[in-house]
Amino acid sequence: MSTATALPTSTREIRLASRPAGRPVPENFRLAESPLPELGDGQVLVRNLYISVDPYMRGRMNDAKSYSAPFALDAALDGGAVGEVIASRSDARKVGDVVVHQLGWREYAVLDADATSVARTDLAPASAFLGALGMTGLTAYAGLLKVAEFKPGDAVFVSGAAGAVGSLVGQIAKAMGASRVIGSAGTPEKVARLLELGFDAAFNYRDAPVRDQLKAATGGKGIDVYFDNVGGEHLEAALAELNVGGHVAMCGAIAQYNSTEATPAPRNLMLAIGKQLTLRGFLVGGQRQHRAEFFEKMSAWLADGSVRYDETVVDGLENAPQAFMDLLEGANTGKMLVRL
Repeated sequence: MSTATALPTSTREIRLASRPAGRPVPENFRLAESPLPELGDGQVLVRNLYISVDPYMRGRMNDAKSYSAPFALDAALDGGAVGEVIASRSDARKVGDVVVHQLGWREYAVLDADATSVARTDLAPASAFLGALGMTGLTAYAGLLKVAEFKPGDAVFVSGAAGAVGSLVGQIAKAMGASRVIGSAGTPEKVARLLELGFDAAFNYRDAPVRDQLKAATGGKGIDVYFDNVGGEHLEAALAELNVGGHVAMCGAIAQYNSTEATPAPRNLMLAIGKQLTLRGFLVGGQRQHRAEFFEKMSAWLADGSVRYDETVVDGLENAPQAFMDLLEGANTGKMLVRL
């Protein structure tokens, strides 16, 4: 067994104190301390460096059946994290390894070594393995290429385009030969950033109806692919502008995550019939078979500057709930991370 000195015996963690009704509030979360178990054979102790807060976590805060089990009340939340191994009883992981795992929202984690993957910090900083080189990047890559079946020459529209996934989708589309890439975002600063990242057009969805702005941005040529992170008005606008045979990758609907009443479907959904559209929802967990292909491509794009990524970093575990709440309000540009 390899160990570091003065190993911690407990960890601070963020627990779900109560289930949100609509928008989460600080009272829904609680900072607590929990003892760490002794390491078993094949296990590691990890000191988390960064934890990820992601929109999908809002759904897990509801006591409702979904594709992921609900978070338990008065128990530590979990999610993506990257950290350093500080003790190991596994031949596969040594002290000093930087690993990615799913026991975030806490400072230290004891887990099986085979529930971790090594972060190639020779290729990129550790934080990138929660973003561009992690599940975020795989979501963008597989959603665009495998789900939406993007092909060179397609015109692409991305909603929530300044977010972690959306900003990568647009850049991947450009790198793969899109004829035009359009993005929507919620502030003038984010719109400007999208243009810096190589988007051909971008607009602030708060300025005017999305449908009008999208139509103007297409130059009358429509779109072939819509990558949906928002739902609602954005999806309705995209259906109006999609060309015959177009594809929609339905990744998220952040505009509706805090809704307390049922949200209506797009009023023009019947357009999907006449235009022979394909609307396909997906989860990144169903795209893991593309990880090796994705990692090779993304590593090369990051190395040659074809793809760049942004991070919004909040310091301190105690500030993780606020970072999550801010994420749902669109306060982030790129990936929202909490640095411990």
